[in-house]
Amino acid sequence: MQAKIISAAARIFRFYHDGFRNMQEWGYRVWAIIIIKLFVIFIILRIFFFSDFLKTKFDNDKKRSDYVLEQLTKSAKNQ
Repeated sequence: MQAKIISAAARIFRFYHDGFRNMQEWGYRVWAIIIIKLFVIFIILRIFFFSDFLKTKFDNDKKRSDYVLEQLTKSAKNQ
């Protein structure tokens, strides 16, 4: 069982490795653009626009969980 998993992982790795090795020049540019976009989406936007609301408003995990439970039950009652 474990040998099958390792073999499958090796085949998948070789597939992608061969694909990237034989890629044309424009393919590298496309991958660079994709990586830059992912960096902007997940790192830059998170830092500047999505602050950790619960950590700034509440002191401990108990208060945070109570707030989340209250918000969830309030939205369930309104439906």
